[in-house]
Amino acid sequence: MTTVYERADPRTTRGRGRPRPSPAGPLLALLWAGAAGVLALWWADTRSVVGPAGWLTDAGRIAGLLCGYSCAVLVALMARVPLLERRVGSDRVARWHAMAGRYTVCLLVAHVALILFGYAAQDGTGVVHETLSVVLDYPDMLKATTGTVILFAVGITSARAARRRISHEFWYYVHLLTYAAVFLAFFHQVSLGSDLVGNAAARAAWYALYLGTAALVVWFRLLAPVRLNRRHKLRVQSVHREAPGVFSVVVRGERLDELDARAGQFFRWRFLADGMRWTSTPYSLSAPPRPDLMRITVKALGDHSAAVGTLRPGTRVWAEGPYGSLTADRSSTSKALLIAGGVGITPLRALFETLPGRVTLLYRARTAEDLALGGELEDIARWRGARVLYALNAADGTRPRFTAESLREAVPDVAEHDVYLCGPPAMARDLYGALRAAGVPDRRIHHESFEL
Repeated sequence: MTTVYERADPRTTRGRGRPRPSPAGPLLALLWAGAAGVLALWWADTRSVVGPAGWLTDAGRIAGLLCGYSCAVLVALMARVPLLERRVGSDRVARWHAMAGRYTVCLLVAHVALILFGYAAQDGTGVVHETLSVVLDYPDMLKATTGTVILFAVGITSARAARRRISHEFWYYVHLLTYAAVFLAFFHQVSLGSDLVGNAAARAAWYALYLGTAALVVWFRLLAPVRLNRRHKLRVQSVHREAPGVFSVVVRGERLDELDARAGQFFRWRFLADGMRWTSTPYSLSAPPRPDLMRITVKALGDHSAAVGTLRPGTRVWAEGPYGSLTADRSSTSKALLIAGGVGITPLRALFETLPGRVTLLYRARTAEDLALGGELEDIARWRGARVLYALNAADGTRPRFTAESLREAVPDVAEHDVYLCGPPAMARDLYGALRAAGVPDRRIHHESFEL
């Protein structure tokens, strides 16, 4: 069964004309400028470096300053700031966060090792003795040590090998401990950091950095979601089976147009039902949002997603968003090619209805039975004069290959299109290479991945 929405008119859809510039470049420049400022702080505060002990401790100071700065960046990237989530893109922010996490752990290891070896060389003692002395006798070091252990645990569970062996829920709650780790480690920075203790301006800037980061987290991760859910009062209206293991959930709420949600975006959904209330999962809107309704379409890939099909009408819903930049705002031409793989059809189905201009949809699935929302896609194609193409497995199960030649055969002027891509990571990687070989510029290939 497919759930039918009132059609949106692509002539009135936002996003026509030139795409809005992404703030990614200026933001990255700002972040690197902050790191340069941290190095300048050490340079201005250091007159000379003498002997092996001096080189070790000063290298440890540099690593510590950069690690402290990286901790603030790491947390700020977790704050779900709308400017970043909607304009830069959630997948890119996630990659930045993962990269900042790796930098932070490496800098933390360097800071601890260099400082302890430097102090041991300076005092003429062993590293074990020096470690016990620093941890037990220096102010705020017990808290810093606890924070260090937590950060290491977060880093270990975030490694790809570990992620494959633990549940998403366990990883998520361990990840949240990053806040506690950064909080505990902050105090020793301002009480022991020689570059901050004797420099009132630097100390004030450090407090401003951390307090500003904390304000972002409190506002966007706590207060804004509370306001959204108290104001819009979301509840499940109905659940519909779309294909084997695929269900659509229609959510009703009040004044949903105030959310400014767009086709192609997603929310993080928490269904307040038994066994589901402790998990928040991102699902894309599978139809253009209406002032009173939103719809998502979910494939059963795990315990949580499988339980979505059992939701009862009236179940309360807690949502955060909207997030994502896979919207009409990215369009720079009057032609668009949408390529969906499996349940990746969900955001592209909404875009298929609303993108202005000439639109072609290429839908990859195993069998015809797995084509979720197929009836709606055909109806939209007839209504707006668009094309829907299907790429299904052969009778023997062989998957169709996407190459530059096959893409040109399906869409002869593919190089003149904006391409919106959503599907499994392996498929997305293969398609990206084929699209580039077919002459599609990188700036016209729009993709968001949430595998991180």
